[in-house]
Amino acid sequence: MIRVLPRSGFRGSSCHIKQKVLFCTWCIAVGIGLALSAATSGAAQSQTDEKQEQPAALLNWEFETPEISEDLRGRLLQASALNTTRRRPSPGAQDILAAALADYRSFVQVLYDAGYFGPSVTIRLNGREAATINPLTLPERFSNIDVQIKSGAQFTLGQARLAPLPEAGADEIPEGFRTGAPATTGILRDAAAAGVTVWREAGHAKAAVSNQRITAQHRAATLNADIQLQPGPLLTFGELRIAGKSDVRPDAIKRIAGLPSGSQFHPADLAASAERLRRSGAFSAVVLREAETIGPSQTLNITADVEDLPKRRLTFGAELNSSDGIELSTSWMHRNLFGGAERLRIEALVGGIGGASDLDGRLSLRLDRPATFGPDDNLFYLAEFERLDEEHYSATQGVLSVGVRRIYSDELIGEASVGFANVLANDAFGRRRFQFALARVRAEHDKRDSVVNATSGHFLALQAQPFIGIDDGASGVQLQADGRIYRRLDTDGRFVFASRLQIGSVVGPSLSELSPTLGFFSGGAGSVRGHEFQSLGVPVGDDTAGGRSFLSLATELRAKVGERISLVGFYDIGLVDSSSLIGSGSASQSGVGLGLRYDLAGIGPLRLDLALPVDGGTEDGLQFYIGIGQAF
Repeated sequence: MIRVLPRSGFRGSSCHIKQKVLFCTWCIAVGIGLALSAATSGAAQSQTDEKQEQPAALLNWEFETPEISEDLRGRLLQASALNTTRRRPSPGAQDILAAALADYRSFVQVLYDAGYFGPSVTIRLNGREAATINPLTLPERFSNIDVQIKSGAQFTLGQARLAPLPEAGADEIPEGFRTGAPATTGILRDAAAAGVTVWREAGHAKAAVSNQRITAQHRAATLNADIQLQPGPLLTFGELRIAGKSDVRPDAIKRIAGLPSGSQFHPADLAASAERLRRSGAFSAVVLREAETIGPSQTLNITADVEDLPKRRLTFGAELNSSDGIELSTSWMHRNLFGGAERLRIEALVGGIGGASDLDGRLSLRLDRPATFGPDDNLFYLAEFERLDEEHYSATQGVLSVGVRRIYSDELIGEASVGFANVLANDAFGRRRFQFALARVRAEHDKRDSVVNATSGHFLALQAQPFIGIDDGASGVQLQADGRIYRRLDTDGRFVFASRLQIGSVVGPSLSELSPTLGFFSGGAGSVRGHEFQSLGVPVGDDTAGGRSFLSLATELRAKVGERISLVGFYDIGLVDSSSLIGSGSASQSGVGLGLRYDLAGIGPLRLDLALPVDGGTEDGLQFYIGIGQAF
């Protein structure tokens, strides 16, 4: 029950109403009652803006809000239908009156949500209170609008009771729901919602607000809140039922969702099932709905409503830099190859077009089968053929592998695979063939706020690739780490510091026994800008080979100078060594430059970087790089 003890201030009215609304969401009506609802949100509109935007019709507009803060005044203006209607060309008298009558409710709604439960609102049209004007005898037009709002005292919470709660649920209730704290509709709504949530997290899926008693004491400027909860029975997950038309088989949808039927209900498990279906890549929309009624043995059935994405997707890409020329790429994907949301992806790439070296190329085929060993485990098969014509070596290699990719959370993934590689290479040590069995273990932890244009968070990838040589080939392990951090330097995020550290090491084979495809080079867009791609390695006679260790550090300062335009200053450094650890005698290079970014909505920034070498090969001259997305 909601009961408001009125005081003078609402002209010609008092408030008294009873109403019950689920989750304690109340809607307030001036003159007839009170219910709490979500307050109108949005940025405050300043008085300066108000004066600059003159209405097309010559209306005299007065908006008086004595003793009300600028922020709250802005929220009132934002919520005002009158403020919007008066700006239209020649608004009619009926439109003005309708907007005025709606504003009584809107203004009180905003004030109640800010904790002011004794406001006074006056709206006069041509000197008459809008609430008293007969809509059937309107004048031809209104020329004067006078709004006066007094907030009254800001209320605090007196009694603040939310019960019953599970034993471990008290800590989840908002801190602001306590005696003496500011009383707002928002904190009442949040407290009620939190109470329902803690019961649902304890397995009571049908928890709800059963009753509430909200009493405003105007003399003491306090609001007493007594919210009663009905937990409902303890439930377990029942069946997952499929709704909607989908070409993915029902048994595959259930396997991918991984709903823990028979286990105690928890909303996090329900959300996880929906997320698994979304990240399968087969569906454009996924909604999991709880059954309205409880099933036998206190079970709750869930209905999955899904819509399929188009089965096939074709993409193209291009990148240009001054030393390597143009790189063109394309991919084709089938999202549901055998009816179980299997994803087949074929990629082709051609690089070095117009560059100093011969053409490079890669053709790869990857088949992913979701939820093979569990709902979070994807089995994949990979076949890759690649032709490399790099600065210091050329190679043709083929790789076959099979592996499992596991998603531990939205931030952490792991991948493990085994396979076979065959490499025919020509480098500083001559023409050689390498054959080895290999394994790869990789983990990624991604806390970035954006993949293509991060402004905060971090990214860390660790990879170990042991290999066993065949036909007297050397064995060993390649280790790699890639860490990135992003920090906003101001509250608006206009200035961002970004840094990337890459480390690599090969343990086992000597330099002459190492395949150039497993060695490390420095230079280019992925390591040190201002130098040609893979221009730095380890000297071998008059030639250069890939090193057994590598370290690269890149730093950027990004400054947003317009709505879509940013400038970037950067400095990169890279080191390569013939041993498994970077030492004092490592070969090094560095580069410095400026970049321009133009943000393409939904895609990421279009990138242009201009870089000059600082040391380690200053004869390279100015290098430029064009692509989509930040450099890292």
